[in-house]
Amino acid sequence: MGIVLGIESSCDETAVALVTTEREIVSQRIASQIEAHAPYGGVVPEIAARAHAEKLAPMIAEVMDEADLELADLDAIAATAGPGLIGGVMVGLVSAKALAMASDVPLIAINHLEGHALSPRLADASLEFPYALLLVSGGHCQILRVEGVGQYRRLATTIDDALGEAFDKTAKILGLGYPGGPAVEKLALEGDAKAVPLPRPLVGSGEPHFSFAGLKSAVMRAQQSGEHSDADLAASFQQAAIDCLLDRLRVSLDASEPMPALVVAGGVAANAAIRSALEGFAAKHDMRFVAPPMALCTDNAAMIAWAGAERLALGQSDPLDFVARPRWPLDPEAEPVRGAGAKG
Repeated sequence: MGIVLGIESSCDETAVALVTTEREIVSQRIASQIEAHAPYGGVVPEIAARAHAEKLAPMIAEVMDEADLELADLDAIAATAGPGLIGGVMVGLVSAKALAMASDVPLIAINHLEGHALSPRLADASLEFPYALLLVSGGHCQILRVEGVGQYRRLATTIDDALGEAFDKTAKILGLGYPGGPAVEKLALEGDAKAVPLPRPLVGSGEPHFSFAGLKSAVMRAQQSGEHSDADLAASFQQAAIDCLLDRLRVSLDASEPMPALVVAGGVAANAAIRSALEGFAAKHDMRFVAPPMALCTDNAAMIAWAGAERLALGQSDPLDFVARPRWPLDPEAEPVRGAGAKG
């Protein structure tokens, strides 16, 4: 049995974890930066990088002490090398390089999105390749065919905002604070999802991609009109988002080879209403539905360590001069799309 140290610092969560090749999370720590960023309504890159630099070393020491391990006992050190806020990514990656060099342990540079893509396999040993992946987070909204470790074929992406970004901006419009996703979901429970006639961008279109900028703008106009309660706006926004997800999934999967499982990952996958709708979609299309535990949906180091374990099993590692990447698409061969789809 091998053991991998994982480091995640791509955005506003500093995280460290030890995960075995047998899927056991031995020890982990996550330090949130919500309070530091809340006054600004979103993540401030400079504040995030500084917090990572202050918290990371003590957290690594804590998980190693808790597991009663020395660095030389590790089989690999895996760290997010992108995509993300480059200052934070560099803090984690440079720390991993230093530890790897000092202990002569292999370094594995992980694509943060691959961490999300493989995280369901950490919790479910029966999930085999290939599977359809809906990756929904604050910075990304994609549908991918996952054919193996490092083998991803993008079927759809967003041409403007990611869904998590749309949730956060809707929360800001409604004065719900940061982080916005959980706040919108909670308020939506009190509202009528049919009360506000919001648009479903690209629904019915033959192209498979997502668009949420128009939906976000429609929420702003509806809020400014004063004709609807915030709860109804939250519920109507959430339902519109769900309708967009289901329609885009249908178009993407109809154009792809059949896959036995539909997997959802990323921070937005923690939304219970979205999970329920996707589970129904999967059942309707004779697909198994798989979602990682809530703790593995948001940014965490266990998924980074597990992605490292998957790559370690294939004999892969990276040189110590590996360069941090602010952008790093899972499918570099995917055709560019109009708008901002180049996010990955």
